[in-house]
Amino acid sequence: MNVTPSYTIAVAGNPNAGKTTLFNMLTGASQMVGNYPGVTVEKKEGYVDTQDERLHLVDLPGTYSLTAYSLEEVVARNYIVDEAPDVVLDVVDASNLERNLYLAMQLVEMGRPLVVALNMHDIALQRGIRIDIGKLAEYLGIPVVATVGHRSAGRGELLTMLAKVARGEIPVTPLIVTYGDDLEPTIAELVAILEQDEALQNRLPLRWLAVKLLE
Repeated sequence: MNVTPSYTIAVAGNPNAGKTTLFNMLTGASQMVGNYPGVTVEKKEGYVDTQDERLHLVDLPGTYSLTAYSLEEVVARNYIVDEAPDVVLDVVDASNLERNLYLAMQLVEMGRPLVVALNMHDIALQRGIRIDIGKLAEYLGIPVVATVGHRSAGRGELLTMLAKVARGEIPVTPLIVTYGDDLEPTIAELVAILEQDEALQNRLPLRWLAVKLLE
């Protein structure tokens, strides 16, 4: 099948969530390793063919948040902001859901098309953790796929979902995070100020930027 790269998928996630294992499972041997421009942080890229197109996957540095306290967090955040990938794939440790969803919610606020891979699902089941995947997807407003990276479980479903979201075939309506009566008026005030800058409007989600400024 002769196909050209159609969509770029940024693979994000917490360290130890099985992100690299899942990336390797998706891309196989079609990988290239280098560094992000200007820094020593490793950049790993790969390709995978679906029925209709070739997906270009970029394995972002593992990070717990996008608040950018470390070089890895800066690199991951800047790639999503500056390169505007077609879809962000957030690899979540299903056995440690609460901690991992912190990054997921930050990605939701960035407004990029998002798919969650509920990885290490087998470990969660072994620990007696039962996750209602449909309910979680409904609550977050984004697709959620259960995966087990080292067994290639969920690979086909995940690739299909990534391609459909990239093509706009699946509507993604992410949850809007609200910060309560103490912060929402300030966020709205900052958004109103930021709206006066056309360059920012075209580059960044202004509500996300307002929250980051408050942080």
